[in-house]
Amino acid sequence: MKRREIILLTISTILLAIVSLGIGKLSYSWLPPQAAAESLLFDDLFSFLVTLGAFIFLGVTGALIYSIIFYRAGKYDISDGPHVEGNIALEVVWTAIPFVLVIWIGAYSYQIYDQMSILGPMEHQHMSMGMKSANAETISQTSEIPQDSKKIEVISKQWAWIFNYPEQNISSTELHLPVNQRAYLTLQSEDVIHGFYIPAFRVKQDVIPNETINFEFTPILEGKYRLRDSQYSGTYFAAMQADVIVESPEKYREWLKEAKSRKPSPAYNQAMSEYTIKSDHAIDTNWATIKPAEPPVVNYHS
Repeated sequence: MKRREIILLTISTILLAIVSLGIGKLSYSWLPPQAAAESLLFDDLFSFLVTLGAFIFLGVTGALIYSIIFYRAGKYDISDGPHVEGNIALEVVWTAIPFVLVIWIGAYSYQIYDQMSILGPMEHQHMSMGMKSANAETISQTSEIPQDSKKIEVISKQWAWIFNYPEQNISSTELHLPVNQRAYLTLQSEDVIHGFYIPAFRVKQDVIPNETINFEFTPILEGKYRLRDSQYSGTYFAAMQADVIVESPEKYREWLKEAKSRKPSPAYNQAMSEYTIKSDHAIDTNWATIKPAEPPVVNYHS
């Protein structure tokens, strides 16, 4: 390789690295607000993968375009290209680089997930074998659960989320959490597999029937967020949503007091409402449709 080509390749690589780093920084804006401690770790990993992917994509694309422009055959040239037996050094390089990248990605990903303390999916599929439940990030984990952060029972069913606060004897269709305090949840499903997923928190956990799964995370930004079902759970899957309210500890205690003062009543349930309307005006197609569970009876609903 000529000196000029080496200089050109070096400059191109540096420029490519700078552009890729810029794209990686830009990727932070593609995601919802960082509303949980876990999101900080997750977004760093995502930015790293975007940066690496951009470098590879732009590098390969640039090499192809350069080859098309400067090394294409003439208009009437139908001769064969030069016969090349192989290049051991080149083959070692293009084998070693992907190997190193895969190990690098795997090691960094494991480090992030280890800090978040997220266990693999097999942990919940083999609970009977004595394996532990999954937890989320453990940056601020303590051995003692704070008084305001006792475990919240999360019940999922077709198609509703119900949140029980056993210590206060409160049930709600909204998940209320104090900011900057560890949230301790137990996840249960009454029917099929559901997915507890809050995009702004970057935490997701499958909820498996006949299993009680412990789940933890730390909300760090006040606001209203959306809980969605990440698993397709049937006809009214799109209605399987709920609000997550992150508020100051003072407002959280006020909410607990207000919710406790309310008498339990049936909450509005979008799935049941749509099913009722459809049943009243539906054309008989003989297709089986699962009837939604009855609207939950809770102390607090929006």
